[in-house]
Amino acid sequence: MKKEMLLGSEAIAEGVRLSKPGVIAAYPITPQTHIIETLSEMVDNGILNAKFIKVESEISAAASVLGSATAGVRSFTATSSHGLALMHEMLHWIAGSRIPLVMVNANRAIGGPWNIWTDQTDSMSQRDLGWLQIYCTSSQEALDTIIQAFYITEKILLPVMVMIDGFILSHTMEPVEIPEENIVDEFLPEYEPEICLDPDKPFTFNAAAKGDTFYLLKKDMQDTIMNSFDIIQNTFSRFEEFFGRKYNFLSTYKIEDADTVFIVAGALAGTVKVAIDSLRNEGLKIGVVILRLFRPFPVNTIRELLKDFQNIIVLNKSLSYGASGTITQEIKAALFGTNTNCNIYDVIVSLGGKEIFPETIANIAKSYKNYPLDKTIWLN
Repeated sequence: MKKEMLLGSEAIAEGVRLSKPGVIAAYPITPQTHIIETLSEMVDNGILNAKFIKVESEISAAASVLGSATAGVRSFTATSSHGLALMHEMLHWIAGSRIPLVMVNANRAIGGPWNIWTDQTDSMSQRDLGWLQIYCTSSQEALDTIIQAFYITEKILLPVMVMIDGFILSHTMEPVEIPEENIVDEFLPEYEPEICLDPDKPFTFNAAAKGDTFYLLKKDMQDTIMNSFDIIQNTFSRFEEFFGRKYNFLSTYKIEDADTVFIVAGALAGTVKVAIDSLRNEGLKIGVVILRLFRPFPVNTIRELLKDFQNIIVLNKSLSYGASGTITQEIKAALFGTNTNCNIYDVIVSLGGKEIFPETIANIAKSYKNYPLDKTIWLN
């Protein structure tokens, strides 16, 4: 295992290289472009033995990997923001076709107005597609998650979307441990599909389905994703055995004696940790829960973890307009019907790359008790 200074985008590309997809199809869009630029160079230099398909749009990229994965080839794509939105129709087809596929989304705001900076609206607006969603807090986690995602997707035959925060992770360098290729090969063997497009064994894919059949197929999708927790946990456990790095559905920081916790997803977790260290020095008992697995949403884990906290402050970088912060919706739904007696504060902490500093988080921690519980809080 070697350690290098890599951009988050380069770390993603290393994870893809080690996973050995046979087909990559993607269209450049800021801030994802570095990922496919790096992969295209790897293919061109012979470092990665894959077919790189140059396409004219993101929907074509999604259609291309739908085709290659249906033919039984491990496949990868990446996008961001409006590119993800343009893929929307094909994303339904990929999930509904039970296609194993990994896609990276570099989180970026969706217009209008025009904005290239990060929030999580693009991916969280796609939460109902039948794709698994995993949010990363560091470049190391992003590289590792790519390898894990390929293992998971080929076990459950549903696609996996891996998120990194645009610019904050994609364009920032940090030391990253790159696993040995032979060990990754042992962890993630060559993909051998049970059913795929094969002239010698013809199948019909995506024929029309009447209501009763359609209904049962969608139920099977839901059953698979809701029953995937054991497979996901087993993947994380195997990964720790092979590489020594531990992952779970979520992580925590200084919650053991806390009476109040933040909840956050993505790279903002680092800022929150810095703020918590400062707040602890001032005597505030506060911690943070960092969501990693967003789909399927780990309801039972959340319920057990949050049952004794008095105050829960949800820091959202995505909004469900007309309702509340997207993560807040998930937390409230998870806790509904339990005996948990806590206050849940819904805070829109950033959209469109609004700067968030440790001081911002500290100010929230010192003033949240003045926030109304029945309203979404917007920062000044």
